[in-house]
Parts: sequence; C-alpha cells; structure tokens
Amino acid sequence: MNAIMETGISDEDILLRLKDVLEETFEIDPARVTPDTHLFTDLELDSIDAVDLAIQVQDMTGMRIKPEDFKNVRTVGDVVATVRALLTR
Repeated sequence: MNAIMETGISDEDILLRLKDVLEETFEIDPARVTPDTHLFTDLELDSIDAVDLAIQVQDMTGMRIKPEDFKNVRTVGDVVATVRALLTR
C-alpha cells in the first residue's frame, strides 16, 4: 500500500483503502466493512491483528503511529478518524 500524503483525501477514499487492507491482510470481505463495523466483535480481529492493522495504517500514511493514536480505536470509523488526524498533523 502506497503512502497517502495528501490531506485532501476524503474519508470515503480512506475507507476504500482500509477495505483493501482488511481484505488483503485479514481476508475480510469488503462488503462487511462499514464505518460502524467493530474491529473486534464484528470482524473478529484480536490484539495481534490490531498491531498489524496499525502497521498497515503507518504504511498507508507514511507516518509513525504512537500507541496512544491507536489506543481507543474500536471501529472502522475510528481507524478512518485516526488516519484523518495523522494526515492533518
């Protein structure tokens, strides 16, 4: 996944990239992924998967993620918001 350095990217574009990441990394059907989808209960990711997802987001944004950036992430929408916050720093 190439880094997205542009701040003008829409939340929908971020969501589409996340769907690709979730499909490629965790074999999750993109149709199951919405902003309200819970990472742990709906997609059955575990703590190790969360670390892998954080690394994918790091690669996606080209920015280092601090643990506190990902600490409260529970839904796909939270991941989108985290990517948005990283891009607007």
